[in-house]
Amino acid sequence: MQIKIEMLRCFVAVARTGNLSDAAEVLGRTPSALSMMLKQLEENLGQSLFETDRKNRLSALGSFVLEQAERELYQFDGMVQDIVNFAKAKSGKVRLAAVPSVANTIMPEVIARFLSMRPDVHIELRDMDSASILRELAKDRIDLGIASTQGHATSFHTQTLFSDRFGILCHKSSNLLLEDQDLSWEDLKGERLIANNLSQSIQVSACQRLHAESGLKVHNITSLIAMIRNKVGITILPETSAQILNTDEISFVPLPGAGFQREIELIRKSETPASPAAEELERTILTFIQDRK
Repeated sequence: MQIKIEMLRCFVAVARTGNLSDAAEVLGRTPSALSMMLKQLEENLGQSLFETDRKNRLSALGSFVLEQAERELYQFDGMVQDIVNFAKAKSGKVRLAAVPSVANTIMPEVIARFLSMRPDVHIELRDMDSASILRELAKDRIDLGIASTQGHATSFHTQTLFSDRFGILCHKSSNLLLEDQDLSWEDLKGERLIANNLSQSIQVSACQRLHAESGLKVHNITSLIAMIRNKVGITILPETSAQILNTDEISFVPLPGAGFQREIELIRKSETPASPAAEELERTILTFIQDRK
């Protein structure tokens, strides 16, 4: 017969209370049931755990078993609680990556809302471009990504969160802001375009010609903003990127024409979430986006 966890739990209760009746009350069992369980445990061990039938004095074996059993029960109960917490999304770790504009504008509020409900879940957030996010997902280095899959072949599970329109970022003194009507691509010909990875993804011939003539490309958004603030030129970025500027020196003007936008998506590698905590974070993100509409 095997030594079961409930046998050890029974023994510890009897050893600590000093009698069957009090131990039975603690465990919600009958004294006869505990007596039978103790007998089975002693039969397995081949020795008595108590010096007398009154169960108030431990034998040498009983003292050793009590020390070992209490430690193992503590670990076992802790393990069970960890499993339950993980299953109920009360604990765990979620690795998340988002494009910088989303990481700066949306995620602070999302994470604050999530942690108010799940304070013991650990979140690791990184910001990177869409291509890097897809690579990290492919290598299982993150559980969730918020990015755009446009222009990238992928079999990942995706769900569109919102559309992010492209526009021109220029200094507030730019002549582009003096136009009484909507801008045209022709209006941009006299401007120095500061290219970036996102602007180069726009598949429009007029935009591509501007990029071909551009002699300046900046990869980092902080550096891009510094260039515009110092009137080096203009650039093209999604609207959410403009929302993190925190300056009144730069203006956002929608691109000429319609349909110039990127789709921001919630992305994971498989159809099922990586963990209950990841699933709960997904739900929080989707609810937050819905509340904003």
